[in-house]
Amino acid sequence: MTDPTIWQSALPMLLAALAFGYLLGSIPFGLVVTRAAGLGDVRRIGSGNIGATNVLRTGNKGLAALTLLLDALKGTAAVLVAGRWGPDLAIVAGFGAFLGHLFPVWLGFKGGKGVATYLGVLIGLAWMGALVFAVVWLAVAFATRYSSLAALVAAVITPVALYVLDHPDAALLFAVLSVIVFAKHRANIGRLISGTESRIGAKG
Repeated sequence: MTDPTIWQSALPMLLAALAFGYLLGSIPFGLVVTRAAGLGDVRRIGSGNIGATNVLRTGNKGLAALTLLLDALKGTAAVLVAGRWGPDLAIVAGFGAFLGHLFPVWLGFKGGKGVATYLGVLIGLAWMGALVFAVVWLAVAFATRYSSLAALVAAVITPVALYVLDHPDAALLFAVLSVIVFAKHRANIGRLISGTESRIGAKG
């Protein structure tokens, strides 16, 4: 889309894809499922995050798994629906879904850290890249029991894997998303360095 006239004609569709992805991504499933289960506001426990790792701190593994699944699927759905009108729209919608999860308008723009939605977008755009992410995450999580460290290592490797797998557009998108993931994990990085980060399955 180097021709300015093409950009002008495509801009409404790109903005629509971004808005669609954002609204879908901003659905706070972690908060919804914990409240529906009678567990109150998940933001009042643990890290205060609405993601699956913090939902796990309620002690309900099933709800944590459901949150992970739904947060991933909203990213996948955004990509697949928008992708029916072109690959550029799929990428933009995926970016919107990721931003929506991080900054949901319904919660004062205070959302999750985006790892599950990152994976969901990846599944929709390049499933082999998603497989790489999952294998790296599982390996690091199994070895260290640090969800945050597993996510950070996988976020470093994923853009490189996408480039090697000949998905340059997706590699660029995920390089940007990975930088945002690191920014959202600043506190976790500090706790990892100090040795005070909570391990998977730990409460509080």
